[in-house]
Amino acid sequence: MTGTGAEAPAARPAGQVGGLSLAALGWGWRDRILADARFQRVTARLPLVGGVARREAARLFDICAGFIYAQTLSACVSLDLFEFLAGRRVSLTEIAARCDLPERGAEALLEAACALRLLSVGRDGRYGLGMLGAALRGNPGISAMVRHHAALYADLRDPVAVLREGGAGLGAIWPYARAGAADGAGAGAGDSGPYTALMAASQPMIADAVLACVSFGRFEHLLDVGGGSGRFVEAVGRAWPGLRLSLLDLPEVAAAAEARLAASGMGARVRCLGGNFRAGSLPRGADLISFIRVLHDHDDSVVADLLARARAALPDHGAVLVAEPMADEPRAAAYFSVYLRAMGSGRPRRARRLAAMLRAAGFGRVRQLRGPMPLLTRVIVADCKS
Repeated sequence: MTGTGAEAPAARPAGQVGGLSLAALGWGWRDRILADARFQRVTARLPLVGGVARREAARLFDICAGFIYAQTLSACVSLDLFEFLAGRRVSLTEIAARCDLPERGAEALLEAACALRLLSVGRDGRYGLGMLGAALRGNPGISAMVRHHAALYADLRDPVAVLREGGAGLGAIWPYARAGAADGAGAGAGDSGPYTALMAASQPMIADAVLACVSFGRFEHLLDVGGGSGRFVEAVGRAWPGLRLSLLDLPEVAAAAEARLAASGMGARVRCLGGNFRAGSLPRGADLISFIRVLHDHDDSVVADLLARARAALPDHGAVLVAEPMADEPRAAAYFSVYLRAMGSGRPRRARRLAAMLRAAGFGRVRQLRGPMPLLTRVIVADCKS
């Protein structure tokens, strides 16, 4: 207190100006400068920074135009253009007739698809596959995801509503998101079919990525939790013939997997178990439990409980395998943050967040393995002991 009875001014915290941190002042200055139209015009002409400015402008345009790009791809998939043009060059007139489009509509689609390198056009004006279209044709899981996007796009007509409430269309096709799924009810075969089919189409890509970086030689028995149609355990089983295999999923999903695996000649290798992995103990007997694109579908409380129950089901020499898109990849973070919100459950997590959750569940050494497609999936193996 001073002699007049007034309080002395409080000391300003270090690193603050006018109540704002220096970092906040710096970000504010940067944001004002980058938004200034004159600054944008000047930097676009400068030799050293002009290229950076133009690249950033192109990225911003791609964000604004991304929906058109995606819908161009969707139209090509819906019209089966990639299969139709494989190994051939076709005229605009032929494509328009085959797709039941007016020539002007077909031309608009073809020009957009060529610009995106989905298709290509020769000097003779005939169209064929572009680099990306040819690559997409070799990955049927991508086409399945594009077809599946119809439900996502319907939800995203009002993206703010999706962020507030979740999606109505996308969440409806996911068995575990519906009322009653937590206790094993409410998810009939007709309900789970579309989502299981989508996962089945894309699972071979994920299995290849996992097999490229994980050795299963030290394990005797793999339990794939949420294994869907069994594509992952089938791929692992063919690569590692001495490994015992089990799959756990909702009863109707497990029954469909059992029938499919029997038809593929793997029925004797894989034990298909019907149950809800969100409730009750996980089956014992395996020394490796895998979660292939499962954890990111669920909120933190569900994942923490699931990992704890996995640790309880494993022997001390066992391990858990996690493979899914992770938020360390910016594109995966951007896509799955909104996608999973529309689905009504889950979030993409960074590898370090998953590692912390695994340690909290009782696992010891946690390793992140580098696979060939980190954008699509990253792989973590956590041992029960350090």
